[in-house]
Amino acid sequence: MDLILLGPPGAGKGTQATTIAAKYGLIQLSTGEMLRAAAAAGTEVGRQAKAIMDKGELVPDEVVIRIISERIDQPDCKGGVIFDGFPRTLAQASALDKLLRDKKRKLDAVIELRVDDTKLVERIVGRFTCAKCGAGYHDRFKRPKVRGVCDVCQGTEFTRRPDDNAETVTRRLMVYYRETAPLTGYYYCKGNLRAVDGMAAIEQVGQEIGAVLDAVK
Repeated sequence: MDLILLGPPGAGKGTQATTIAAKYGLIQLSTGEMLRAAAAAGTEVGRQAKAIMDKGELVPDEVVIRIISERIDQPDCKGGVIFDGFPRTLAQASALDKLLRDKKRKLDAVIELRVDDTKLVERIVGRFTCAKCGAGYHDRFKRPKVRGVCDVCQGTEFTRRPDDNAETVTRRLMVYYRETAPLTGYYYCKGNLRAVDGMAAIEQVGQEIGAVLDAVK
């Protein structure tokens, strides 16, 4: 079973992908991790990608596709994969379709985590973590039981990601809607798009995704 999770930054794709992979025995494929692994392995395409990354440049789609091709040919991917962070554009989606078709594989489902943009910004901007143990909190939805004290390790120092601010999040959303959101129409026309409520509780989102996957298995 090969899957894609779609949704804007902060929608919870990574969290859900990890859960799905464990439950269904799938391999979670992160583009960034595949690029780094290929570079470390020293394969021909890996060396090519490393040379580009070392210059601080974006790796071209054709190189990324070649790395994905090599990765999904490995035995652990035989039972299925979840694409994490790919495709991001219509060109990448078309290239992935061709790659899977050439390998006699297909996308069983493309699951869109639909969100409310205003609430999503609020959810991201309010996040902070314990500097000692990494436990996650939120200004509104999950405050420490004792103000200023971590529930887990009783640490008293907390941090926020520098990019978790309204301006940066809004800019990332603009990029998503310009470049990636058109994929929902692309996959809808292909008949494999399914949508779930990405604003629901993590467990509920997981249950909705599970219902979709059980139906397409």
